[in-house]
Amino acid sequence: MATQFLDDVIQGHPVVQSLDVSDLAAGEHKFWFRIATNALSQWQHLPVLVFKGEKPGKRVMITAGVHGDEYNGVLAAQQTARELIGKELAGIVTIVPTVNLTGMLHHSRDFFSADPDCSPANLNRFFPGDANGNEGQRYLHALWHNLLQPNADFAIDLHTQTSGTVYPLYVFADFRLEAALHMARLTNPDAILNDPGDAGVLETVWNTNGIPSITIEVGMGRYTEQTLIDRTVAGIMNILKHHDVLEGTESPITPCIEGQDVVSIRAEIGGFVLPQVAMMETVEEGDLLAIQYDSFGSEIHRYIAPTNGTVLSHNIESIRAPGSLVVRLIK
Repeated sequence: MATQFLDDVIQGHPVVQSLDVSDLAAGEHKFWFRIATNALSQWQHLPVLVFKGEKPGKRVMITAGVHGDEYNGVLAAQQTARELIGKELAGIVTIVPTVNLTGMLHHSRDFFSADPDCSPANLNRFFPGDANGNEGQRYLHALWHNLLQPNADFAIDLHTQTSGTVYPLYVFADFRLEAALHMARLTNPDAILNDPGDAGVLETVWNTNGIPSITIEVGMGRYTEQTLIDRTVAGIMNILKHHDVLEGTESPITPCIEGQDVVSIRAEIGGFVLPQVAMMETVEEGDLLAIQYDSFGSEIHRYIAPTNGTVLSHNIESIRAPGSLVVRLIK
């Protein structure tokens, strides 16, 4: 596949229909990637940044915004791009910071379609897409085949916890892939989970196509956590240094919790939930995790730790529907 430049220029940047970074001259590039039309026959465009070194090396793909309300990942991708300006590279770093355009415009995790037969959908369950599927699946098919897959030797996908709950700096990695596990450790997170992968998830699709990948969860949805963004960018730079894409000395790996399992405690009924534990707190089976109140403010339920573990997530929006996450423990 070759880079296909179109005649359009938008806001001073050329438009491409497909990208092969090997076609590009060394230097810094900004493109709009023409991905799909909306229901009004208007083309939608994703911003793409490419940093290509004079010397050959690894091709790195960084994505963010697959879930439209996960802004810390987007901000970390953008900050990574700013950090790379003017740097000498050996290899190529491609950054796609806002994948889910409709979700971002709706301040929502999901992809929104104008098709009356399609409900809002979690894009991160349908990679690599389907050329003959619904609107979201076709969107992903163009993204995967014309932009992502052809341009990566390893990949980093940036996310946050779902809105209403909070995470530390947390990485998913398939422990069967040494390259992925080492990438996860290089980010120096608070926790790493062994993630053998679920069908349709971008990280899984990268890995099954022979491209080692990790998913970095940068704190909470919607709200800016600059400290975690800074740590994420530092981790990405550490990965680039390890692979000799970027010059410099790697920061040493700091040991963290490496878990094999998570236990999610969910609301039994609707109501207002107040956590009784803090992020990364160690708990034992039987410890009190949260107290729930009804609309009158009367206590209606207590949530107790079903096992020993470390608090990986808890709700920060008090109102919880039945089945909503209350506390997540990593073991």
